[in-house]
Amino acid sequence: MKDGEKEELIRLTVASYIQKATALIGVPRKVGGNQFRHMMATFAILIDYHYTNHVLLKASLIHDLFEDVPDTDRNSIAHLDHDGHKVVRLVDEVTRRPDETKIAYLEKILKHGSREAKILKVADRISNLTDLHLDVIILNKMANYLDQSMEYIYPMAEEVDHLMAIEIKDLVDRRRMYLESWVK
Repeated sequence: MKDGEKEELIRLTVASYIQKATALIGVPRKVGGNQFRHMMATFAILIDYHYTNHVLLKASLIHDLFEDVPDTDRNSIAHLDHDGHKVVRLVDEVTRRPDETKIAYLEKILKHGSREAKILKVADRISNLTDLHLDVIILNKMANYLDQSMEYIYPMAEEVDHLMAIEIKDLVDRRRMYLESWVK
């Protein structure tokens, strides 16, 4: 870790965002575990890629909250600290609307999303792909998810962080190998 990154992380205060994320402990994931652990994993992925932007890191801790707990009080989050309004804006940007198809949502972020929204979405997908296993998901759904990752998420990653793009491609390739061996 570089000195500048260390200093940024020392100044980072996230306890109130982690507390808000605990609302996701009871929200199960199809791949097992719960959404709270997924939020923490996404946060860790961003740090692993040397992102120290406080708004981005705070948003990563609650990036699925508005979608999974729709009655979340956005105003209370906006007033958690001086970054709160920006955090809410970023989380809103990566939140899929109930009337929005997955493809329309991904296209919107790919074509019109902010740099931070794209970085957050890529880190989110790295976490999702890491947790994606054949013993908990049907084959055609996994194949579609992998195709979607390469069509929408990989170009986002190429745009914002080439190393994240390499990881997306590697994870997709490995999952496709599992699929092929499973079908044989």
